[in-house]
Amino acid sequence: MFERWIRAVIRWRRLVLVAWFIVALLGALAAAQLPSLLTTTLSVPGTSSAMADTILVHDFHENVEGTFTVVQPLSTGSPAQVAFFERRITRAASALPTGSISQERAFAGVLYVNVNTSMNLAHAANSTALFRAALQREGLHHALVTGPPALQHDITPVLSSDLHRGELLAGVLSLLLLIAVLGICWAVLVPFIVAGVTTAATLAVVDLLAHHFVMVLYVPNVIELIGLALAIDYSLLIVHRFRFEVESGESTVDEAIVRTMQRAGRTVVLSGFAVAIGLTTLFIVPVPLVRSLGAAGLVVPAFAIICALTLQPALLRMLGERGVAPVGLKGLMTRRELSTGAWSRIARVVSARPRTVLAISLVILLAAMASVLGLQLTPGSTTAIPQGIEAARALNIVSTRTGPGVITPLQIIIDTGRAGGDTTRSASLDRLHFAEAILKVPDVLIVAIGHTVPYENPSRRYEQLLVVARQEFGSASSQHLVHVLRDNVVPRASFPAGTKIYVGGAPAQGVDFLDAIYGNFPWIVLLALILAYLVLVRAFRSLILPLVAAILDLISVGVAYGVLVLVFRFGVGSSLLGTYRVSQIEGWVPVFLFAMLFGLSMDYEVFIVSRIREVWLQGASNSDAIVEGLANTGGVVTSAALIMVAALSGLVFGHVAGLQELGVGLALGVLVDATLVRGLLLPSVMTLLGRWNWWLPAQAARLLRTTASPLEDREARLRVPADEIT
Repeated sequence: MFERWIRAVIRWRRLVLVAWFIVALLGALAAAQLPSLLTTTLSVPGTSSAMADTILVHDFHENVEGTFTVVQPLSTGSPAQVAFFERRITRAASALPTGSISQERAFAGVLYVNVNTSMNLAHAANSTALFRAALQREGLHHALVTGPPALQHDITPVLSSDLHRGELLAGVLSLLLLIAVLGICWAVLVPFIVAGVTTAATLAVVDLLAHHFVMVLYVPNVIELIGLALAIDYSLLIVHRFRFEVESGESTVDEAIVRTMQRAGRTVVLSGFAVAIGLTTLFIVPVPLVRSLGAAGLVVPAFAIICALTLQPALLRMLGERGVAPVGLKGLMTRRELSTGAWSRIARVVSARPRTVLAISLVILLAAMASVLGLQLTPGSTTAIPQGIEAARALNIVSTRTGPGVITPLQIIIDTGRAGGDTTRSASLDRLHFAEAILKVPDVLIVAIGHTVPYENPSRRYEQLLVVARQEFGSASSQHLVHVLRDNVVPRASFPAGTKIYVGGAPAQGVDFLDAIYGNFPWIVLLALILAYLVLVRAFRSLILPLVAAILDLISVGVAYGVLVLVFRFGVGSSLLGTYRVSQIEGWVPVFLFAMLFGLSMDYEVFIVSRIREVWLQGASNSDAIVEGLANTGGVVTSAALIMVAALSGLVFGHVAGLQELGVGLALGVLVDATLVRGLLLPSVMTLLGRWNWWLPAQAARLLRTTASPLEDREARLRVPADEIT
């Protein structure tokens, strides 16, 4: 079946190339319009903060995500000057669809005005330039606009610029590495063609998804740079195996392609499924932002597999034997290098001293993991964003003059249960006592209450209290304040029976965001381990090796977390990399990093173990199979990892903290995994396990509908069908 498919692709190769060219064009068109459909929302449906936000929208007509904040410096602060600016801001707000003033405050030499709209975050962000132009027409040349829509509007071009610069950097570095690995030949272009088509197809699908589901603003950067890395990895593996088959001189070009795809092609499919497994687990998290990253990330390996099974063999057939033959510079991975190269020597050392290698490797890796104990999380930060944009400058003015918590207050909603429920004297006293109790909390700076808009809604059923924290949104202090209010202050409030209280606003939304993610994180890890184990048991026909793979994956992820803390919290290498210094890591990063790195780590496991198993099935001893398998794959895996690091550098050298954190974690995690973990730890463990590497008893084999794996019977190994050799 697999062979017939590959031969059909070769026969219809021109049609395959035309079809993918059309897909690439559609992807390019989708990429142009995609940013206007994306969002930065942290909303978590069903939580207290989401309920508060719903009430604010429907009953107070206050749309948090569609609200702009105008920051106007005051020279005198006199009532006349404040009134003058308020009138002009009001006229400018009329230029916005449904624009109206919802709050006005003047203090510390700053007029702070909220302009509310009914637009969602994406549409409001697209109206930012319109509002700023209206302010300019009113003569407010020193007014700065911030708030969620303005922040998204200002960050979007930064992300786009980072992406273009990152793609250029990643492309140049990847090309140099491919030339170093493969030499100067036409084949070095194949991985770029496959990567370009993979990312274009992914963007086309994500564009369709973005019309119906929430998709995070970071999606294009994640897709294009991770897609580039993953597609180049898979393509390099196939090109390397094709060259190996062609140079053997034992078959025609068509036969070499078929043999390549039967071995390397199957490995790529299995590897792609491993990556997909990690990303699929993100759908457990009931957070639109995380699910959007999971959905977008899941499409990448899907198209990487499809391209590997269609576009790649078509391109190899067009190139032929001459297309993969190096001219001048031969490259590092030649047939001679396999038997005498560095990885062959490393494999022999590991095979000779497995216990020593295992102990030293574990000590190094555990030391790198130790700093994970200092990992702290934040839903986001108003300081770890590009400081040159207008929205950030406005935030800095407010933070400096009035305090970091003013721009993102807590919004506590009191639901009395009936219209007019807050008009009685007892209701006013209850609210006052509640506000006084909140003000006694050390982390609280200001509590604002009142009897008019925005503190009461028109029906007088709902009351709103604005609570300003002493620290910025997302800080440990701000998160602690939300928990204190919900766990201690609210339960002790003396309101009539039936009164409901919702703690909302950006700080509460951030806490709900983290709770929703990490309340489900253990299930993500467990599901990823179970699914990966089941897939690898059948692939390797072993009960032991998949367990080893899972443990090694967790070690690689732990090292990546430790690296994040070292670089971003303690500043190790941050000046060299140009990264932020922050006390907390953005909350979405570790969970996406786990899902992605778990898949990529399993990816390299499949590359190496599949080749070891192939040699073992041909009758070699366990030790010889490990040495030959690592000699054949160590170089290509290391090269693939270096190319992955080069591609991910586009994230590291950007200007958005979360993407920097993802880039550093993935790049260094992949590098450690492909060298220390898979190059030293894996072969040392496999050497010590010996015959137990391939143990699959008959009962387990029947459940998995595969062949039982013998422990000692060499003849039984030789009778394994070719289709079962991945």
